[in-house]
Amino acid sequence: MPSLRERVLAALFLQIQQVPFATVKREEPLPEKVPNGGLVILRDGDPGEPEVLLSPVTYLWQHQAEIEAVV
Repeated sequence: MPSLRERVLAALFLQIQQVPFATVKREEPLPEKVPNGGLVILRDGDPGEPEVLLSPVTYLWQHQAEIEAVV
């Protein structure tokens, strides 16, 4: 079973695929030539180090994904 992080990124990717006429990719390098209709690339980003709360011990992550749109 995928992690919660992966499920959220997959759901975001599915929503981005609804952009009409655009080619949508995930974690791909920027190509030399942009396809007709534009290109949208989802960058997963890095969750980084968690913030730790001590009583009770709780870990909080802030994750920022990036969307790169080229026309």
